[in-house]
Amino acid sequence: MTPQERATKSSNALWMNDHAAQWVGISVVSVCEGQSELTLEVAQHHCNGHGICHGGITFTLADTAFAYACNSRNQATVAQHNTISFIAPGHVGDTLTATATEISLTGRSGIYDIRVTNQDGKVIAEMRGMSRAIKGQLFTE
Repeated sequence: MTPQERATKSSNALWMNDHAAQWVGISVVSVCEGQSELTLEVAQHHCNGHGICHGGITFTLADTAFAYACNSRNQATVAQHNTISFIAPGHVGDTLTATATEISLTGRSGIYDIRVTNQDGKVIAEMRGMSRAIKGQLFTE
């Protein structure tokens, strides 16, 4: 199996049980080994009392992109630690894109950078995620 075939199959297996991402309205655009791109169209129900996209929703999008990137090798992997910086607000009607990129993978630990942008390329948030591989796989090879 090629790395791309494994990443695609891992993504599909993860998506089948990813009820939170589906409920929020996240879409998987692409996944390859150590990388992913996911989107979310900001709706009224994603907004906080200030009328802007809730930080928890932005974090959820970034964290989900992180999950798809770090699970792309069919090794069950979870978040160990995440840090996010909110840079600009998202607004109703915006399409937010989270792009996750693997920076380092050593043993069971990985480091990923996730950038969330809007449809104009404006940076909404930057997240760094640390992953930890656990027992198990997403599908049987």
